[in-house]
Amino acid sequence: MSKKLYLITMVVLAVMLVAGCGGEEPKAEPTAAPAAQEVAAAPVGDAANGGKIFSTACVACHGPEAKGVTGLGKDLTTSEWVGQQSDAQLVEFIKKGRDAADPLNTTGVAMPPKGGNPAMSEQEIADIVAFVRSIHQN
Repeated sequence: MSKKLYLITMVVLAVMLVAGCGGEEPKAEPTAAPAAQEVAAAPVGDAANGGKIFSTACVACHGPEAKGVTGLGKDLTTSEWVGQQSDAQLVEFIKKGRDAADPLNTTGVAMPPKGGNPAMSEQEIADIVAFVRSIHQN
């Protein structure tokens, strides 16, 4: 029975990954997070709502507990990079994503803009940032 559950889980994660990757080609834009003084303040986020959004848009690569999925997404609970960014910088990063070819991309897997959901609002992104902050271990 556990092999069936594992297989079903892997299939669901694969489908979510494919759905989250979107079909757009990445744009050739700078991918490093802008300096704090260059980014407007992010809207105040709702961590509870951000957790719900995370569980649909981000979970395929970052895992259900945001501890990362090997070969896909980084552990967001202990990421030094996350801790060094302002909320506004994280909002901008999520909006733009990161191309697989970006020299700062250490996984070799693209992070699609808005987690592959072009309809995601800036408020929803701010909610995701609030959620990530709530689980991040300094």
